[in-house]
Amino acid sequence: MNSSTNLRKPGKFVNAPVMKKDAMALVTGKPVYMDDVAPKDCLIVKVLRSPHAHALIKEIRTDLAEKIDGIVCVLTYKDVPKRRFTMAGQTYPEPSPYDRYILEERVRFVGDPVAIVAGETEKAVDMALKRIKVTYEVLDAVLDFHTAMDNPILVHPEDDWKSLCPVGADNKRNLCASGADGEGDVDAVIADCDIVLDETYHVKAMQQSMMETFRTCTYMDTYGRLIVLSSTQIPFHVRRIVANALDISKAKVRVIKPRIGGGFGAKQTVVTEVYPAIVTLKTGKPAKMIYTREESMIASSPRHEMEVRVRLGAMSDGTIRAIDMHTLSNTGAFGEHGPTTVGLSGHKSIPMYHTEAFRFQYEVVYTNRMSAGAYRGYGATQGIFAVESTVNKLADKLSMDPIVLRQKNMIHEGDVMPAYYGETANSCRLEECLLKASDMIGWKEKGMRTVMPDGKIRARGVAMAMQGSSISNCDVGSVTVKLSDEGTYHITVGCTDMGTGCDTIIAQFAADVLETTIDNISVYGVDTDISPYDSGSYASSTTYLTGMAAVKACEQLREHIIALAAARMNKDASALTFDGENVIDESDGSKMSLFDIATASMCNNEISMEVTYSHSSPVSPPPFMAACAEVEVDPETGAIELLDYTACVDCGTVVNTNLARVQTEGGLLQGIGMTLYEDIWYDERGKNLSNSFMQYKVPSRLDTDRIRVEFDSSYEPTGPFGAKSIGEIVINTPAPAIADAVYNATGIWINELPITPEKILKGMQVI
Repeated sequence: MNSSTNLRKPGKFVNAPVMKKDAMALVTGKPVYMDDVAPKDCLIVKVLRSPHAHALIKEIRTDLAEKIDGIVCVLTYKDVPKRRFTMAGQTYPEPSPYDRYILEERVRFVGDPVAIVAGETEKAVDMALKRIKVTYEVLDAVLDFHTAMDNPILVHPEDDWKSLCPVGADNKRNLCASGADGEGDVDAVIADCDIVLDETYHVKAMQQSMMETFRTCTYMDTYGRLIVLSSTQIPFHVRRIVANALDISKAKVRVIKPRIGGGFGAKQTVVTEVYPAIVTLKTGKPAKMIYTREESMIASSPRHEMEVRVRLGAMSDGTIRAIDMHTLSNTGAFGEHGPTTVGLSGHKSIPMYHTEAFRFQYEVVYTNRMSAGAYRGYGATQGIFAVESTVNKLADKLSMDPIVLRQKNMIHEGDVMPAYYGETANSCRLEECLLKASDMIGWKEKGMRTVMPDGKIRARGVAMAMQGSSISNCDVGSVTVKLSDEGTYHITVGCTDMGTGCDTIIAQFAADVLETTIDNISVYGVDTDISPYDSGSYASSTTYLTGMAAVKACEQLREHIIALAAARMNKDASALTFDGENVIDESDGSKMSLFDIATASMCNNEISMEVTYSHSSPVSPPPFMAACAEVEVDPETGAIELLDYTACVDCGTVVNTNLARVQTEGGLLQGIGMTLYEDIWYDERGKNLSNSFMQYKVPSRLDTDRIRVEFDSSYEPTGPFGAKSIGEIVINTPAPAIADAVYNATGIWINELPITPEKILKGMQVI
């Protein structure tokens, strides 16, 4: 067999609990992160930040700062290129508008960079920051995103603002993006419904709170090229963005990604890279910028604040006939990911249900707050909270079991999803996931609500979710696989392992296709000079997209191995097979070992033992998920305790059973934190008061009694070994499921996250 397409079913390593390839290096504290491997003589780079939400710099004096011993350079807007760019890590042409300079006379939020300081010691830099004297003309600010559109106060009045893609943007209206989609006559269908629900939900901005803050090191190589060593999810996009910002050729920039201490979407934005880069370009010296936790809280790329209005029309028997959604999204001071996150709020929530008609409209507005960015779930999280909560309210209004209501209306395998770009659900076990999650929590046995002997109330809630697998007709995943000179394999990837184990998963695919062991495969991370181009690790793309590139590359390498053996054995390649160790002619038993083939490839050979394969997909098959929550509420205080959370996921074939489980548990805990704990507050001047973990509460694993996860796998025909994604969907169910459980306990619907004891108690006092 020349092709190994019959190996697409799970083999020895796919669907197995394979240990991460970097596990021992990480747990033994090896130097693998950016600051571990950066040059030791780096200049320390920090920025002076604006104390005002909106102002013009009238005068900036740096002479006193420059006199401090150890200060190498102080840069202001007068010293940096004047070229608009975006920090959003997206495929060119980026949908996010080009609305930034490295530094500018206008500052647009509290924390916006005003000046860059580089010095030999942190002490000198901190002292220099205090010596810079800035005179501001303070301007009125737009702090409420409800009033931003068509406000006379413009966040971006500049004439060189530009949008590369037709996303409905207009900076003279404070509009980063706008649009509409739909099918059928929503208004007519809703007018004919027995029941119409009209609900509005508010999800605030939320921080990714990864353990490793934003950090970058830059230096010049021997040939005058800029080397960027950065903790990033998007190495190839970083190269383009840095080149744009510095107004130099991409050929002069090389990006290297070490191990990453978490990203969760935050590092899909170029938060720190341009600042040490401009210092290195100006001074020729290595430079390093490491965000403090406070900086990561006040000047980074959190989830987009969104207000989502849902009108849902249904019949008295529970048939959902129409969904009408409007999303208002707050992109903050800059437009990174603004035009793209908002689309998922509708396109990955509405499609879970059959409807006669749907309508989805949205606006994304600029305000004078910290700019938003990508965060796990990427807009779907906000939309699913709104749609699933409304479906739960419909079930309550009809006195119908919300699981039965969902069974009546949900999509199934083979169904077309008009609201999901017209794609067909070729792999879907959503109903099975719903039933399994409900069985795990004892839905039928326990009922919806139980009053305990101590007066506390226990209740349960439910929600479903879907996401996607890469960006269809856009993202590119690439893998290079090479047979070494002694018969092992080297794989070079362009995707980014953020700690989720994608390097290990690529090795699992390769091991099964090549019929070898994991130990025989080395996987090398991203270096833009060496790695094949890959869009990056976002949009739940690595397993599905880069994984298929790995499968295809390894299949082609099998063919090359057989072809070389056939030439040396004087055989017809079509008559030979490869079992991972030998190429065999089964007709006479003759064979050639992989070691001998590798040796032969180095002498008088024109058959390459190296294959690069790039893969894109015309579809983005959704993973599906259902979950149930059990809470206990104290009616005297409003205190909430999450007692049990059960979830069942259809991510297609589970590639690594250990990694999939911890991905799901971790994502659920993030969603639980978003629902019950995490809150961003601004004062009346636009200053973010949630600037540390003392104010911004992030839950640990000890804050939940039980999180239980199971899988019910479909088989996705377009995915590697039938796999789909899992990285993002797992954050999407906690908010609506817990909100439903809280209502069943208290009779209070809370439409704004987080759900706090104060909100519960206040609501209970009203009723």
